[in-house]
Amino acid sequence: MERELAMEIVRVTEAAAIASAQWMGRGKKNEADNAATVAMRKMFDSVNMEGTVVIGEGELDEAPMLYIGEKLGTGNGPAVDIAVDPLEGTTIVAKGHNNAMTVIAVADKGTLLHAPDMYMEKIAVGPQAAGLVDLDDPIEKTIEIVAKANNKRIQDLNVIIQERDRHQDLIDRIRAKGARVSLFGDGDVSASIATCFPQTGIDLFIGIGGAPEGVISAAAIKCLGGDMQARLVPQNQEEEDRCRKMGLENPRQLLTLNDLVMGDDAIFAATGVSNGELLAGVRFLGGDLVETDSIVMRSKTKTVRYIKAHHRLDHKPHLIFV
Repeated sequence: MERELAMEIVRVTEAAAIASAQWMGRGKKNEADNAATVAMRKMFDSVNMEGTVVIGEGELDEAPMLYIGEKLGTGNGPAVDIAVDPLEGTTIVAKGHNNAMTVIAVADKGTLLHAPDMYMEKIAVGPQAAGLVDLDDPIEKTIEIVAKANNKRIQDLNVIIQERDRHQDLIDRIRAKGARVSLFGDGDVSASIATCFPQTGIDLFIGIGGAPEGVISAAAIKCLGGDMQARLVPQNQEEEDRCRKMGLENPRQLLTLNDLVMGDDAIFAATGVSNGELLAGVRFLGGDLVETDSIVMRSKTKTVRYIKAHHRLDHKPHLIFV
């Protein structure tokens, strides 16, 4: 892939963030997701690439989606796989909460796992613990390993996990071991990649969430030098059949970071919609001036860029949705 593609992908996440942020706190998650999707599609049309969506969004939420197999870009330029979540945190935006983002991962064609929209068991750590954790280890053992790798006492270790009934036993065991638990409601891409940024104070991500978000997270974690393992969790025979149709002969196999992102060149970009630990949200500064806060990274070079941009909506009428 050409390095210039990274900056083009940020333009796409910026557009989606501006469009969806106009629905902050309005209680309409599908409208917010639709605004992000429409803006993202339109911006993709100007990107010089031959892109194919291999991770889409919206099936579980019954929202508009960039569907699996959809072709994006001008058709000129590198052939790439695209994993996309036009709005990670539709409910977050509807309720006016923190940590909503627009996210995209791009990699060479054939190198992103083709994961259906179903549940996935996941574990993620930062660079210090890379190569040391195993999804099949008891959580108590994992806590000991990550604490040692991060040079922390167990009582100072911070494990982030989604606040869901399915995780209650895991939460109880983490606390019984003596570690701390940070609960989040939605947005497990931002939660998982937080393990790779020391300033977040997050040491370990674990739990069951969406498979599309898992692949997108894996691209970011690969760029940041962290580690991740995963396993799909089909709920019925239909979902198992979907896995096999998409190329996974054993739907329940353990997936390493290199299974999720097989090549050595991936790009991850995100723009904040609402304020979070990693990115500030979209800010409407008065008149037609809008400010965005983004991050873009590339696994081949391990370069991470933070981008703050000002946009004039009077020059971008296609991004006005409310």
